[in-house]
Amino acid sequence: MERKTFFKYFLIFFILTFLIFNWQKISFLFNPKVIWDFLTLKLEEKKEKGNFSIELPGEIKTEEPPSKEIVFENKIEIPKIEVLAPIVFAKNEKEISSQLKKGVVLFPGSAFPGEKGATIILGHSAPPHWPKIMYDWVFTKLQNLQEGDEIFVYFNGKRYKYKVKEKIILKKGQEIPWKNDSQNFLVLISCWPPGKDIKRMTVKAYFDKEEKIWSD
Repeated sequence: MERKTFFKYFLIFFILTFLIFNWQKISFLFNPKVIWDFLTLKLEEKKEKGNFSIELPGEIKTEEPPSKEIVFENKIEIPKIEVLAPIVFAKNEKEISSQLKKGVVLFPGSAFPGEKGATIILGHSAPPHWPKIMYDWVFTKLQNLQEGDEIFVYFNGKRYKYKVKEKIILKKGQEIPWKNDSQNFLVLISCWPPGKDIKRMTVKAYFDKEEKIWSD
């Protein structure tokens, strides 16, 4: 009887010690949002059988590229912070929240890559050790970008290369300060601090060059 009691208390002590020293790494397991997102993702994967589809605005072509290296027709790649994610579209601002679960979102009404003006792309950020589920994490390390870092946007058969110029933190709802800039540039926006809907981490990158990556 005493051995059973000792073992019970030892087990409780072991579990508590493990939780205390590893809480930062495993705390997401007790987050209802993570559990819900995981279950939702599995249901969507079962329905779609692994296929990824997006609805594009206007008359943009949606031909499949022949290269197997290109997983998504439209995507963003940021080598410095190990980001590779599909670019999806929202018909209006109300759709942005749901579309962010599928990748990063090209803000409705902003310029397409290759056009003059601001190409605005939104993405989620998350606290440290957040699991890579539903693209909640995609722009978590945006603040680590420095001037000169490269960003690649793959869009309609072309690859657009941008170089980071500056980054600023905006208040929630504050407009970006480059509205009158007529050059071809990219703006990446995410919540700041990561996972907190308080301010906005904003990165501006100027267009460098474009190249065709597959034939029409």
